[in-house]
Amino acid sequence: MKTPFTNVLTIALFSLSSVLSYGQPPLDGYLAEGLKNNLVLQQKNIALEKAMLALKIANGMFSPSITLLGNYTTGDGGRSISFPVGDLLNPVYTTLNQLTGSSNFPTIENVNQNFFPRDFYDVRARTSMPLVNTDLIYNKKIKMQQTVLQGYEVAIYKRELLRNMKVAYFNYLAALQSIKIYESALTRAEESKRVNEALLANGKGLPAYILRSQSELENMKAQLADATRQAENAKLYFNFLLNREGQSLIDSNYPVDGPTLLQTLPEANAAQREELKQLETATTIQQTIVAMNRHVWTPRVSAFADLGAQAERMRYNQNANYYLLGVQLEMPLFAGFTNRNKIAQSKLEVRTSELTNQQVATQLDLSISTSYNALLTARQNYLSAQKQLDAAQSYERLIEKGYKEGASTFIESIDARAQLTAAQLLMAVSQYKILIATANLERETAAIPLPE
Repeated sequence: MKTPFTNVLTIALFSLSSVLSYGQPPLDGYLAEGLKNNLVLQQKNIALEKAMLALKIANGMFSPSITLLGNYTTGDGGRSISFPVGDLLNPVYTTLNQLTGSSNFPTIENVNQNFFPRDFYDVRARTSMPLVNTDLIYNKKIKMQQTVLQGYEVAIYKRELLRNMKVAYFNYLAALQSIKIYESALTRAEESKRVNEALLANGKGLPAYILRSQSELENMKAQLADATRQAENAKLYFNFLLNREGQSLIDSNYPVDGPTLLQTLPEANAAQREELKQLETATTIQQTIVAMNRHVWTPRVSAFADLGAQAERMRYNQNANYYLLGVQLEMPLFAGFTNRNKIAQSKLEVRTSELTNQQVATQLDLSISTSYNALLTARQNYLSAQKQLDAAQSYERLIEKGYKEGASTFIESIDARAQLTAAQLLMAVSQYKILIATANLERETAAIPLPE
């Protein structure tokens, strides 16, 4: 379902997609590996295969079916019928024997025949085939639509997995960058302590400066330990998404440069979400059910043909062979208005699906707007972080030089180093926040073609 916002949206996807999508090692390899190994995605692919098999089963219901049937029956007693054949024919036979002077016509007994067959077998091959059955037609349509529905389910999870893998990878890179920044800050803190010790030895420093330097040094060590822990957690989560061992190595050689992050934002269509297509398909399924219920009065016609043999006392000869052809008609006439109620119920399901579609479309528009604004904010923060870093670097150089020459105070040198560390962290984080915001926007707009 398209809305004014989703029809045309200016978003940073075309250029930034070249950074985040396939073709950018090593991330492309990790994305492919994750799509291949993720256990949840494998389960959803199995569900898709099951839906495809259900469609094949629905197609097979239109074909003839051949079944071998057989039964053996024997019995005695119970109801019977008496036929006085002896009483009828014996007087005639006696007269004939007297006239001919022979015994060619024997005396016969009356017949008492049970209804139960004795030693009777019936073996046949039955071929049956539906000729007219609207239920089978609509069932095939529903199975086909359910297959499409499951395909969208797989695509939705693929997009979510791709986004999660990208975000996890960029969080890991950001954590590694933080470690480098804190290591550099630790080196500067150690150098500051060394300078203060030298100044104290020359009678120009104060013992308090040594203690303050030691405190700064320990603070940097704590920050470095926290950054290392965050990097380890990010590594574990990324490997989890790829279904790998938690300590598997991750290639961090991913180019990040300012010109790529700040390219012109082109136009893109934002109405490609599989969630909307999935809901539209679900609505179509409900409409198909309504049509199927409306055709409940259509006669169902099927035909069958039996080829077999039957006889008593397990004997077989040419006379035992037989064939039987038949056509069956089934047409419901009255069922307590149940079908009328089913039609009304199905119409309500259609209406519910349509309302859900509208609601989700509005929610997706909101998500796209939020993601787009987050990307714009990340870009602005990146530009601001660049200026802050340039200023912090210049300020730190001037203060350190002045401190060594006695023109700046120790507190000013501590403040300059803290500002530089904070600016470096802000710059590193802002770079990866742009990449993360772009990955989120890609997910919200379904802008990147999915791999097969």
